[in-house]
Amino acid sequence: MSFAQPQIMGVLNITPDSFSDGGELFQADTVVLDAVRAQALAMIESGAQVLDIGGESSRPGAQAVNPTEEQRRVLPVLEALSDLDVILSVDTYHPETVHAAIDYGAGMINDITGGRDPAVVAAVARSNVAYALMHMQGSPQTMQQAPSYKDVVVEVSAYLRDRFAVCVAAGIEANRLLVDPGFGFGKTLEHNLALLRELPSARVEDCPILVGLSRKTMIGRMTGQPVAGRLSGSLAVLLLALQNGADLVRVHDVAESADVLKVWHAFSACE
Repeated sequence: MSFAQPQIMGVLNITPDSFSDGGELFQADTVVLDAVRAQALAMIESGAQVLDIGGESSRPGAQAVNPTEEQRRVLPVLEALSDLDVILSVDTYHPETVHAAIDYGAGMINDITGGRDPAVVAAVARSNVAYALMHMQGSPQTMQQAPSYKDVVVEVSAYLRDRFAVCVAAGIEANRLLVDPGFGFGKTLEHNLALLRELPSARVEDCPILVGLSRKTMIGRMTGQPVAGRLSGSLAVLLLALQNGADLVRVHDVAESADVLKVWHAFSACE
């Protein structure tokens, strides 16, 4: 996957409890595959190059899901979308799910723990898939219980450099790695804004930067809007992220985000 220009990652939450769209694609304890495929096709038509499939909510306070249940949600989706011309990413930190997802054709693993589990790193190293390393202080259950840093930009950047080095040492080629500062994962609004302003500091060597800002609490704090009213705020921070060097943007609203990307491309071409 080339990042000569920024790319869009569309979100497919196969969960009952994700903060934004939980329950849309997973109803009555069942994956709604027709709805999943329809949404996937719409996202691809609108400009998504990657689809990020998640079987466990990572919203603040979310309950953990065991790997067996996670796979029950995610693997049928990988199978149902395997014919599409798009990279299928799986949002997981469970080694059992990583192994299974790779076997089912996933092209990327999106790990909110940044590879804390050596078994996950080892599984990715034995494959040829891309691997996104995110920073998170604590866990989804605890991360927003008074997050604290001496210097959030310095600490997050150092963490990502460390995790990058661990992965390369384990045998993962550098050109398969992406880094993500983890907006909203153990950060206050002030922390998030500092990271957004200094986004280039998160880059490790030539590693692409992945950002997920869409509909998040930080946007609600700035705008006063509930989740359903955060589209305008999401598009505003998306543009700021693009201006500051984001290479892959994880979004819920692909068509609207693609329009922002087109405007950014046109503006950048005039510089």
